[in-house]
Amino acid sequence: MGEKFWTYAMEEMAYVDVQEILKTTDIVLIPIGSQEKHGPHIPLACDSIATIETTRRAAYKAEVPYTPLIPVGYSPHHMGRMNEGVGSITFTGDTMRRIVYEIGKSMVFHGFNKLIYTSQHASNTKVVDEALRRLRYETGAFVAWYMTPTERRTQVINHLLEEKVGWHSGEMETSQCLAYNAKACHMERAKKHTAHAPEWLGPEFAKTDGVPTVIFQGTENIFIPMEHHEYVEEATIGDPHLASVEKGEKIFEAASDNLADFINEAKKMKVEIKSREYDFRAF
Repeated sequence: MGEKFWTYAMEEMAYVDVQEILKTTDIVLIPIGSQEKHGPHIPLACDSIATIETTRRAAYKAEVPYTPLIPVGYSPHHMGRMNEGVGSITFTGDTMRRIVYEIGKSMVFHGFNKLIYTSQHASNTKVVDEALRRLRYETGAFVAWYMTPTERRTQVINHLLEEKVGWHSGEMETSQCLAYNAKACHMERAKKHTAHAPEWLGPEFAKTDGVPTVIFQGTENIFIPMEHHEYVEEATIGDPHLASVEKGEKIFEAASDNLADFINEAKKMKVEIKSREYDFRAF
């Protein structure tokens, strides 16, 4: 494959190419997406699109491989009402943890020492800590979960946004989908919406965005399991009319620069693997 590789997508490599790239790096990126109801103007795979595009660009910048995208995540709150046909798919927390763990074990088994999972779907982070810790404790590998800039963690792209948070189907995500494939977007359907507390909670509660908390007596320390459709209309939080192809391209570039910088820092870390064993017979 030469000094620089023609692809960093592992599914496009032959096994000898993976053997070759392991001579140059011990890092692998593992993208985890989601298929869930977004606004009526952008695809269900919005989070997967943002995850793989950011991951792909960062992989080429930092010259590290990435595994195939897992296109489903932890999204029970996006399933909606029965028989509505919204198209969301969700793993249970147990399934999600097992997938994260087994991919990681496979990569360590083959010689990778540093695992960087990537995801734009914030709810994936709710259930994976146990699996990430188990990988570290059992193998000694460096394990990290990189959230692409999203929700309240948009600091590295805030200079590109009018909305200083990257909420559901708003300026940021709509821009990303437009930049990825404008033909898959239907801006004539786009509407601006704001979040609110579910009506069943009563008038003493408020909500301003999509985190799993509510505001009560001026503080936001109460976590309540809520369905997405209970606190926002059309799965949209924000103003999609602020989006553009050009903005989406700049978001992908800034986000992948940040991820590539993190990868380059991880390259400097010394990791001692204590076990690469993976007993596939146990399954």
